[in-house]
Amino acid sequence: MADTDIVCISPIDGRELVRRPILTEAAIEAALASAREAQKGWRNTSMAERAQKVSAFLDALLAMNQEAVPELAQQMGRPVRYGGEFRGVEERARHMIGIAEKSLQPIPADDEKPGFRRMIKREPVGLVLVVAPWNYPYLTAINTIVPALMAGNAVLLKHASQTVLAGERFQTAMDRAGMPKGLFQNLYLSHDQTSRILGAGLVDHCNFTGSVSGGRAIERAAAGSFTSLGLELGGKDPAYVREDANIDHAIENLVDGAFFNSGQCCCGIERIYVHERHYERFVEGAVDLVNRYVLGNPLDEATTLGPMAHKRFADLVRHQNAEAVAKGARAHIDTRRFGADVGDTAYLAPQVLTNVDHSMSVMRDESFGPTVGIMKVKGDEEAIQLMNDSPYGLSAAIWTSDVDAAETIGERLETGTVFMNRCDYLDPALAWTGVKDTGRGASLSKLAYESLTRPKSYHLRQI
Repeated sequence: MADTDIVCISPIDGRELVRRPILTEAAIEAALASAREAQKGWRNTSMAERAQKVSAFLDALLAMNQEAVPELAQQMGRPVRYGGEFRGVEERARHMIGIAEKSLQPIPADDEKPGFRRMIKREPVGLVLVVAPWNYPYLTAINTIVPALMAGNAVLLKHASQTVLAGERFQTAMDRAGMPKGLFQNLYLSHDQTSRILGAGLVDHCNFTGSVSGGRAIERAAAGSFTSLGLELGGKDPAYVREDANIDHAIENLVDGAFFNSGQCCCGIERIYVHERHYERFVEGAVDLVNRYVLGNPLDEATTLGPMAHKRFADLVRHQNAEAVAKGARAHIDTRRFGADVGDTAYLAPQVLTNVDHSMSVMRDESFGPTVGIMKVKGDEEAIQLMNDSPYGLSAAIWTSDVDAAETIGERLETGTVFMNRCDYLDPALAWTGVKDTGRGASLSKLAYESLTRPKSYHLRQI
């Protein structure tokens, strides 16, 4: 592979699917200049016009679902039976369009002073760079693209090489919607080029979704440039099944939360703590459901578990499972039931582990794959301690019939989102954020508009 190309290798068969040349430095300069010029006019358009244009983009994107679903399967392995991401894309986009005007209204001063007009207005930051991941290539990118445009910014998108076609879909939809030329641009950039753009302060804000190591690289690249950053990084999201939980509901939802998309979800469930009263029943039910998965070609409608996006990701999970078993864990799934897993491809059988503890990588380090460890706990105190015993903090889920207990436990959890009786979902009305190594900043909700704008105070004295 030439270092001047972006290449997507399909996890289905290990063959090259897409190749695109990275931009020349002259092309990057031209893209930045045209974005700056387009933003000057866009920031002065009315909110109604912005909403009309962004809604037209969304409609154009949604119209591509039939083509986008098999493309996703080919690029990163998600089975076509699940229908892609556009339902969530629409929910998030329409919400952020709908709240834009209210979220961006001027904030009056807390007290009135005769003879003065005082307020804080929200101004667009200018040029926003979105560095998007492959696991949910549309959902993750839309979180920033739509509010950034609604706030009056121009947007540059650098998509992951594994899902390069998703970036092209965004561009096509923007063009069909008649967006001003240069306002949104899908760019083919190398990591080095992205770093140079950040280091030179050529953009005003960067939103990155990816690994912790990737986030640190983004921070290093932007150091000293005063570019603001939004970082959504790794996760090791826990779930706690309390004594008063609806156990059947917990089993069904947590298995889906752990294994959907082959576990390649930033807020997927990676470790489960179950009250001792329900432990045996929970494990038995989870194992039964996991054994029903069909691992195979994601283009086959019968497949419920596709390959991981790359063989190296599957190899990491294989190593974690093997290390756990070597330390005394019990693997409940006979991988021979899943013939597509031959041990040296991106196809990986799901696994349920018990007799696990926090000395094992599978309970401590991000897996991002179809495996989950289950531990027995005596009650809330032990569960809270274990849930917090992680360098990550994206979301945590509590299964209980007591709303007050869920809120009280949630206040003690080191996490960005607390769920009760659900998991692996983003509510666009709520801030999506993380703590510890999971990152900084917030997307979605009205808080997203704060990171994509800057405050400007007006202190106007009448004489």
